[in-house]
Amino acid sequence: MNNSQVPLWRSQRFWQNFTQVIVAFLVVAIFVIVVMNINRNLQQLGINFGFDFLQQQASFDIGEKIVNYKPTDSYLLALWVGLLNSLRIAILGILFTSIIGLTAGITRLSNNWLVRNISLLYVEIFRNTPLLLQLLFWYFAVFLSFPKAANKISILGLINLSKSGIELPFFTLTPEFSTLLLGLTFYTGAFIAEIVRGGIESVAKGQWEAARSLGLNPTLTMRFVILPQALRVIIPPLTSQYLNLTKNSSLAIAVGYPDIYFVASTTFNQTGKAVEVMILIMLTYLTLSLTISLIMNQFNNAVQIKER
Repeated sequence: MNNSQVPLWRSQRFWQNFTQVIVAFLVVAIFVIVVMNINRNLQQLGINFGFDFLQQQASFDIGEKIVNYKPTDSYLLALWVGLLNSLRIAILGILFTSIIGLTAGITRLSNNWLVRNISLLYVEIFRNTPLLLQLLFWYFAVFLSFPKAANKISILGLINLSKSGIELPFFTLTPEFSTLLLGLTFYTGAFIAEIVRGGIESVAKGQWEAARSLGLNPTLTMRFVILPQALRVIIPPLTSQYLNLTKNSSLAIAVGYPDIYFVASTTFNQTGKAVEVMILIMLTYLTLSLTISLIMNQFNNAVQIKER
């Protein structure tokens, strides 16, 4: 009996599709029930659900911004400023933590005893202490311990350190921004170092021997032979660390850096729009996470071995 004569209730494809329809129906039903309950509870409290408040005057200042903003502007623009601050931390954090993690991961396998153990010490300290504790250390024990601007510490006449932050030739990094960037970078970099180390060790020893037989030095061997193969193992867990860095940036509120979560919290306190603000925050982090995942999945597909 061919497939066309199989009874519908005995068809595996039918039951798979039927199950998917049931699951989709249940998800939609649960979502509708939750929305209805929230709306009913808000009505009982005399609160109207809506996002009209985004056009109202924010009436609060934001200490750090990269676009023009003033307290007379709307909540929507205030949230946009917070989002740009979050993006700045996420992009620079991913860049710097990749460099530090890659460097520490490679030096963890160094033949030099001192270099290898310094890398090991870094990984164990930063990976095994809470991120919030590290942020508070950077902020209070490092940046707030610098002298006042009048007595700033100068390094080669190019970098000046003071309570006002890190002064570079063309711009100044505030203590809050510097704290969050360094904290996230070194914390996440410790995890990436172990990922890189594991990826390198997954490459067959014969690849090292083949590279040496071709006369390649250790640097060229690592760059052209080992790392390209290790990337297939490194990228999936690396994506998770990038996502963690982006989400952990919400700890900016602990040091007063005005990211999207910080601005949204102020917005909620002034408007009382708890549900609406939480929805905006969730959608923001969801969008950021999905964007990072999409980019990294494309990169992962590009480095995988293509079967012919």
